[in-house]
Amino acid sequence: MIVADLRGTGESTPAPSRACRYGYQEMAADVGAVLDALKPRLDGRTRLLLGHSLGGQVAVLHQALDDDDRVDGLALVAVGLPWWRTYPGLRGWGVLPYTQGIAATARLLGVWPGWGFGGRQAAGVIRDWAHTARTGRFPALDGVDTEAAVRRIRTPVLAVSVDDDQYTPHETLDHLCGKLAGAPVTRHRYTVAEAGAPLDHFTWVRASAPLAARIAAFAGTLPRR
Repeated sequence: MIVADLRGTGESTPAPSRACRYGYQEMAADVGAVLDALKPRLDGRTRLLLGHSLGGQVAVLHQALDDDDRVDGLALVAVGLPWWRTYPGLRGWGVLPYTQGIAATARLLGVWPGWGFGGRQAAGVIRDWAHTARTGRFPALDGVDTEAAVRRIRTPVLAVSVDDDQYTPHETLDHLCGKLAGAPVTRHRYTVAEAGAPLDHFTWVRASAPLAARIAAFAGTLPRR
């Protein structure tokens, strides 16, 4: 297993600042750069690309925009398009101004400082994320209709939403899966009962043994190189 931090997150440098101009397009391209760098280690091996939250969106966009055979499967955990209309009850009416307020702040400051949500992020990342929250659609990237490109993905997908996820509830991943019209999608809801512990957008990691087994079983169904 190889773990790569998203651009500007964790050990990835530089930290987001007013000088950063990247957004979803550059982050999706980063996935290809990582795969290229790891090619000697990956040759002959089945490649499962696993993404959590924003990382899952980036993984989907890489598959949509790169259109190659370097990845054999996608695993999306606690991922969803945070379209305000998908949130249950009245919650969406709070999601819309909240997400667009974050985008306005990032645009004004030139960077999102991470006040209470998402950590420090480049303004372009927040711009693209807020677009998905407002419209329910991926933004066009470098003139490419990403919605159409996502529909053309043929890579097998394991899509897992998590109980009590405060940011990407089950409905947001259902919405994303609806865009993967050309891909074989295995949809799973990771429940508190299955985990045997409380869950949310982050704490599922502490009770992830059953989910890890499910992902390993999915990987075992992928074609061998």
